[in-house]
Order: sequence, then C-alpha cells, then structure tokens
Amino acid sequence: MTIEGSDIIGALLLEGADLIAVVPADRIRAGRLPEGIPLPALLVRGVSSVARQPLKRNGPVRRTDRVSVTVRADSHRDRKDIISLVRRFCAFRTGQLGGGQNVSVLSAGTGPDVNGPGDSFEKTQDFRVSWDAED
Repeated sequence: MTIEGSDIIGALLLEGADLIAVVPADRIRAGRLPEGIPLPALLVRGVSSVARQPLKRNGPVRRTDRVSVTVRADSHRDRKDIISLVRRFCAFRTGQLGGGQNVSVLSAGTGPDVNGPGDSFEKTQDFRVSWDAED
C-alpha cells in the first residue's frame, strides 16, 4: 500500500486524545464530508505532491505532500480552538509516523475563514509532509 501525506496527517489526528474529545474519530474523514455530518468535523485532503527524481534509483524516494485539514464547526470560537488542536497534534513532528518512514511535518499556513454548509464556520490548516516513499 502506498502511503500518502493525508494518511500520515489522518493518523496523527486520530492519536490526539484532546482532539478526539472535541471531534470524535468518526467525524474525521478523508476526501469529503457527508451532508448532515454532526459538527465539529474535520476533512483531510491532499493538495499537491512532489517526489525527488534521482538519476539512479537505489531505494526510497523523498516525497513531499501538501495536506489540508478543513475544520467545520458551529461557531467561530470552536473553529479557532480546533485549528489550534490540529496544529498541536500535527505540526513540527518527526520520526516514523502514520506508516511513513523518516517523516517530517511542518505547518504550511491557514486558509481564509469561509461560510460552510448549514451556516457553519470553516477554515483550513495546511501542512507540508515529507517522508521516504517506496514508490
């Protein structure tokens, strides 16, 4: 199975007990959020991916994905607090994480405040996830 940056971020989010206390694990999804999902909820999506291209292939290739975590909440305050928790559990992490080898995760900025479906509050937190991939 090929690991993606979104898999690594998803695993880190699910390890955060303080985050899971606020956003239950069944409300952390990849790809898209179903209509009518209870809030708060998190959506983890890959934005872009780059792999180094060495002249000789002798093992793993360093891959870097930009991953976006969208927070959807009932209030501006809840959204802000959850973004902080997402950063706390994902940013500045290194090691063997989420099935990846030699992983490093850096914060890559936040998106704008957006009006979400059902009068919800949304904002994205992006991460830059690098690891050694066996593509």
